[in-house]
Amino acid sequence: MKKLFVGVLLALSCMSANAQEKYFLPAGTEAVSPDGEGFIRRWTVLEPISKTNRSNTVFVDSYLREVFAKEYFKNQMTILPKDGQKVKVTFDKQVEQPRPAGQPMDFRRMSMEPPKFEKATETLKWHKLDSKNYNFKLMRFGEHEIKRVYGVIYWAVTVINCDEDMNNVRLSVGSNSASQWWVNGEDVLLMSSDRRMVADDCMSRRINLKKGENVIRGAIINGPGMSDFCVRIVDENGKVIKSGYTIK
Repeated sequence: MKKLFVGVLLALSCMSANAQEKYFLPAGTEAVSPDGEGFIRRWTVLEPISKTNRSNTVFVDSYLREVFAKEYFKNQMTILPKDGQKVKVTFDKQVEQPRPAGQPMDFRRMSMEPPKFEKATETLKWHKLDSKNYNFKLMRFGEHEIKRVYGVIYWAVTVINCDEDMNNVRLSVGSNSASQWWVNGEDVLLMSSDRRMVADDCMSRRINLKKGENVIRGAIINGPGMSDFCVRIVDENGKVIKSGYTIK
């Protein structure tokens, strides 16, 4: 029986590893270009932070700005994470409400009562990966790294190196579900509501990218359902930019 149990664990581990390899590759040390459609596939992503939401309908602008403005880890808006780097994260953990012994579960009452939370901390790790798809499948990443897929916030960072100044360009983003995006520390795009990931779903206002390194940072939140995102850069006329920069 013990051998059978060990065999099952090994099989599950192999399945998880194969699932990871299906969607991602460890990022190399050499800079890469955007793919043939202009999508940025290299991202350094933090393991998902727990953020309980019963529904995605709460993702209105005011709620998102409040949630994304909270500090979950040190240097949240300035960190340039390295692969394998660990950070201590503080989050609100939902408190399980005890049921009096001998009483049946009252699902109607439970659905009407607001959840209770307490402060909790955990250590999470950054992973630098190249996506095999134009969209970065956060759910597959989360289920492999920390077995957490619903009620989450993901933080993603990438650094691009521009050959020359690129003026009046836009960040073109799709995300599932809501998200917020910053370029060189400046808030450029908020994508609210419960949405599916669609390429070029929303575009930022016109921004300027400087010659050399530019930092793109995103936060993606989801309750139930899939999580993923895609990003590319377009010029002021909406034409996809496929050259003139590399991804570090």
